[in-house]
Amino acid sequence: MRLQRQHLCRTLAAMAASVLFSLSAQAALFDDDEARKAILELRNRVQQSEDAQRLRVEQLAAQSQEQLGPMRRSMLDLNAQLDTLRLEIAKLRGQNEQLARDLAETQRKLGDQAQSLDSRLKPLEPQKVQLDGKEFQVEPEERRQYEAAMGLIRRGDFAEAATAMAGFLRRFPASGYVDSVRFWLGNAQYGKRDYKDAIATFKTFISSNPQHPKAAEALLALANSQIELKDVKLARRSLEDLIKAYPGTEAAQAGKERLAALK
Repeated sequence: MRLQRQHLCRTLAAMAASVLFSLSAQAALFDDDEARKAILELRNRVQQSEDAQRLRVEQLAAQSQEQLGPMRRSMLDLNAQLDTLRLEIAKLRGQNEQLARDLAETQRKLGDQAQSLDSRLKPLEPQKVQLDGKEFQVEPEERRQYEAAMGLIRRGDFAEAATAMAGFLRRFPASGYVDSVRFWLGNAQYGKRDYKDAIATFKTFISSNPQHPKAAEALLALANSQIELKDVKLARRSLEDLIKAYPGTEAAQAGKERLAALK
């Protein structure tokens, strides 16, 4: 009996162990299915997320392409415009350089022309002259005629010089040369022995400008002309006037000698 109970106990224990093993196996099997399902669901969610993300990326890429296309075309247009502008700038720079060269050449030519014109006009412009302590302006032709007449005086061609000096006084009555011309006209008339005209010329010269540097010489020449005409009385008076009006001058010293000779 005791053995039967032990056997039964062992049998029941074995059956209980079997049942427990079966239940454990079923529980383990049940847990694996749930895990597998969870994993599958997780994979599906991950796949869906990846698909959604990939789709979003593709959409963004498509949108970017759509946006980049016009931008790319705009960039190409801008580059083309920049190239055109560079060409235009280079062309304008070349034109500016050529214009600068043309301007420099034109300025040089104008400078040469102005210098040439000045050189041609200069002889025609009034010129400043200093003569017998005076400074005045004369016309080129006025100066030319005066110098030509003085050249005749220097050569001793008194007849031609007298004609030239008289012509000068008629043509330029207000010239700054008038006093000098009148003085030398008197000398030219004296040189060609036209003493009466010389006397008249010297008298006009002295009365018009008694302070002239050559007034003393003119008064001496006047006395010499009177002496040549044998008018000793008038000559003596002229010499006395010379010594009195212009003492200390060489003409006055010569006048004293001439006056002593007349006595």
